[in-house]
Amino acid sequence: MKMNLPNKLTILRIVMVPFFVFFLLADFVPHRYLFALLLFCAASYTDHLDGKIARRDHLVTNFGKLMDPLADKILVMSALICLVKLDLASTVCVILIMLREFSVTSIRLLAVEQGRVIAANNWGKAKTVSQMVAIILILLMQYVCTWNPAALGACNTIGQVLVWVTALLSVISGIIYFKDNADVLKG
Repeated sequence: MKMNLPNKLTILRIVMVPFFVFFLLADFVPHRYLFALLLFCAASYTDHLDGKIARRDHLVTNFGKLMDPLADKILVMSALICLVKLDLASTVCVILIMLREFSVTSIRLLAVEQGRVIAANNWGKAKTVSQMVAIILILLMQYVCTWNPAALGACNTIGQVLVWVTALLSVISGIIYFKDNADVLKG
């Protein structure tokens, strides 16, 4: 199969994840939050870019419909797990988000077995954007706090609130996804 540009961007997003994780967890690297932030922003931008190019140039493929959301999940879940390790995100929230992601992926796999491909809906897209924005803001606040440690408590509280908001959006979007695709479970 020949890979088109949007699909290459999706694969690039997955390839960037280990580098992002390395910098986020490498406490021996100066400016690690900045490097992690830049990598996460670049990877997140490929999500926007691949979809825009695919729709504009009529390059939407089943591979892209399946792999684009999976690449998002790999990026976001990696970030959230690292944030839990760094005590910057609630474990409960991340488990709720992961539960939603695994459940939706399971429905997608069942749909594929039935010869259907289910693209992300607007709620799922809003959920993904909220997660990416929350992670970007948390990383940015952590980097700023390396210069202003007095603000660390406030930044951590704001970060926790952002993660709770994304968890709530994840649960809501998961419920809507199940409701909209209940027929897949009946098959």
